[in-house]
This record gives sequence, C-alpha cells and structure tokens, in this order.
Amino acid sequence: MDKIIIHDMEFYGYHGLFPEENRLGQRFYVDLELYLDLEPAGKSDRMEDSIDYGHVYEIVKSIVEGEAKHLIEAVAETIASELLQQFVPLEACTVKVKKPNPPIPGHYQSVAVEIHRRKEDE
Repeated sequence: MDKIIIHDMEFYGYHGLFPEENRLGQRFYVDLELYLDLEPAGKSDRMEDSIDYGHVYEIVKSIVEGEAKHLIEAVAETIASELLQQFVPLEACTVKVKKPNPPIPGHYQSVAVEIHRRKEDE
C-alpha cells in the first residue's frame, strides 16, 4: 500500500491529567502515515487524485489545539477517526502523538502513543 508521510507537526495544546497541564498547556508533535493508492495521482498529477496535506494539517491542528483531553490516546484516536471520515480515498492511517517533557517522575525526552486504524474499523 502506498502512503503519504507527514512528520513532526508541532502544536500547542492543553491535554493531560494534571490541572497545570490543562491550564498552562504544552507542545505536542504528531506524525502521520496515510495509506491510499497513489497511482492515480502519480499518473494524473492532479491534487483531486490525492490528499491535500494542508487540509490534513488543519484537521490535526483543530484537534490538538482544540478541546482538552486527559490522554494522548484519545487525541490520537480522534485524529484517526476524523481523517478516515474526511478523506474518501484514505484506506488506513497510523497516528503518532508525542508529548515532550511529560510531567511525570523520572527523566524522559518524550512519551508517545501510536495507533493504526483502517476504514473498515470505522
């Protein structure tokens, strides 16, 4: 399966279990792998046969910078669900949400979740 890969989209959101996370917010990074047949776009050279990366970015931005969630698992699930609903040619997606410097005991560069969802799961 062909895929479009978008790495390290950066957003500022208010997701987390702790009140200070919801009040102060923090950076989040999102990586996507969008699975679809890219042959039609490759042959036609027309955007209508692919997925507009800018539109993808705006959808992800509205979710990450939107309503606060307790878990990044819920953020990833919302992103996957919305992308699968919005883009007809999209067959599956992998969504990775990274939270740098999480406010938990210990020393971490980041924590992350990665999910893979298919259209038939919807």
